[in-house]
Amino acid sequence: MSDLLNQRCEACRADAPQVSAEELGELLRQIPDWTPVVRDGVMQLEREFKFKNFKQALAFTNQVAELAEAEFHHPTLITEWGKVTVVWWTHAINGLHKNDFIMAARTDAILAN
Repeated sequence: MSDLLNQRCEACRADAPQVSAEELGELLRQIPDWTPVVRDGVMQLEREFKFKNFKQALAFTNQVAELAEAEFHHPTLITEWGKVTVVWWTHAINGLHKNDFIMAARTDAILAN
């Protein structure tokens, strides 16, 4: 598992720097199942998780929600039958911060447990 799991999220302010292009490549190597997407000019991290049914998808959604509440960093969560789409980005800076990569790694770890 990536060393992102061992890192802590830091408080993020509106003047915090976004992840640079160089950092983006390095961080994405640590969470290879995530895809950078741009929506309305905002870079975000997205991953779709598959499940056998709605009950499993909902249980995963709730685990991600608990993780988000613990860090006070909240993703977009789209829960459907057999599928959950998770999107991380930092609203305060309108883009990606290292926190988003840490949270993506922690999201992956939910399934590893």
